[in-house]
Amino acid sequence: MARNTAEAWLPEEWETSKIVQSVIQNSAIEDLSSPVTMGSDTKHVPRTAGMGVDVVDKGGAYGEDTSLNDEVLLSVKKLGKAARIAEEDIDDSVADLIQAKMLGWSKSYAKMLDNACLAVTAAPGTGVPFTSLYSLLHTTDATLGYTADTNITVAATAGAPTYGEFSTAIGNVEAGDYFDPGAMRAIAHPAFRKSLRGVLDTQNRPIFIEGLNGTPDTIFGVPIRWSLGARTSATATAAPTGRPIMAFVSPELMLLGRRSGPESVFIDGRDGLSALTDESILKMRARRAWAYGHPAGAAILVG
Repeated sequence: MARNTAEAWLPEEWETSKIVQSVIQNSAIEDLSSPVTMGSDTKHVPRTAGMGVDVVDKGGAYGEDTSLNDEVLLSVKKLGKAARIAEEDIDDSVADLIQAKMLGWSKSYAKMLDNACLAVTAAPGTGVPFTSLYSLLHTTDATLGYTADTNITVAATAGAPTYGEFSTAIGNVEAGDYFDPGAMRAIAHPAFRKSLRGVLDTQNRPIFIEGLNGTPDTIFGVPIRWSLGARTSATATAAPTGRPIMAFVSPELMLLGRRSGPESVFIDGRDGLSALTDESILKMRARRAWAYGHPAGAAILVG
């Protein structure tokens, strides 16, 4: 085994790795986002405000489009953790202790990534790697013609959103230019499941349909992806404790930059100062960037 001075990070195989499959199963962001391959720490991704269309008479001149063309900047941040493992635990364990640690990290990473991308309330800074969807919708952007909180609906009674509040939230997206009924998804914390079961529309029909035989749960016909990271928090965390959110999003606008990982490195405890304690170090990380393409293309209900 290579010494810790030249240890290489080992990437997980995307198609076959149990670690990657665990991440995809637990992270709505990794599963649904449009992936952007990144060869450096930053990348500019084109964003368009759309393009108009006119009736052009025979022999007539084409009108020129005046829609805004700009860019979204993706900046890579590292999400990782290290674990010390005693040599005796590795030698004596019947189960694969290292694999168990890696699977545990994958689940925490999945929840933290979803939380960072969807529900962190603060702007990027210490403990806040990206501009979350909540922060984006909570901020005025005059260039894009968006006013803060326009697409955020807060339930009057915490934990018990009404039919009208669910309808208002999804309606904020349906009224916009970025509404795509075939592609829209809802990402929600499982805490919504209990309250949704009792919500009926004006015809006394349930708005929440639980999926059967592998079909997804739906709300107003929109597939729901459940995420334990979809609770508000001041900083990115794998265990958020704030109010649950349901985000109505377009996967096309969810831009997830992938620089590297999930990947791991195992530093042998028989080398250097670690030899004094017989402890090896397992490090896991993923380097990701995130941005949502346009605030008019998403809405959030705070439960």
